[in-house]
Amino acid sequence: MIELKNISFSYGEQQILNNFNLNVNEGECVQLYGTSGSGKTTVLRIILGLENVIIGNVIVPQKISTVFQEDRLLENKDVLSNVRLVIPNEKYPIADALIKEFGLWDDRKKRVSQLSGGMKRKVAIIRAIVYDGDALILDEPFNGLDSDNKKIIAQVIKREFLNKSKPVLLITHIKEDAQLLNAKVIEICGNC
Repeated sequence: MIELKNISFSYGEQQILNNFNLNVNEGECVQLYGTSGSGKTTVLRIILGLENVIIGNVIVPQKISTVFQEDRLLENKDVLSNVRLVIPNEKYPIADALIKEFGLWDDRKKRVSQLSGGMKRKVAIIRAIVYDGDALILDEPFNGLDSDNKKIIAQVIKREFLNKSKPVLLITHIKEDAQLLNAKVIEICGNC
């Protein structure tokens, strides 16, 4: 479960969240929807412990898989190295299977710097999935991906997280992305 209770948060004088509440139950996907600057990424940072909350309570699993807006890959390493970075050797077959399922097997030994933007995005998503956290947070995960790839990724997320009763938080300003994961949509409007 991911739970934020009565969270208020400011950057200096600028209040971003005011008495904000969020619940993502086990096996549920919630899409946090809002315009740029509404506080979506701040919520992600609070959940991950990258921002300290003075007012309110945060209850989150200890191990969280995350896909950030930026791919955060090692550009000089190959696809296999990037994906395997977060897992022990015995989980390599799981990672390899996902690389195949996402259509990247023929590119597995290419450096990330040689990949297209969409391919890099898939590598970042695979790495988050194989990390096997107790929850998954996705920040604008489908950027640069076509509808077929989005559908494949959504099916894997359902299989590996939602069907295993793990919460998924989808942070995006694109409402249509919620439909891919049957997400409940919660609108965030920042300081309102």
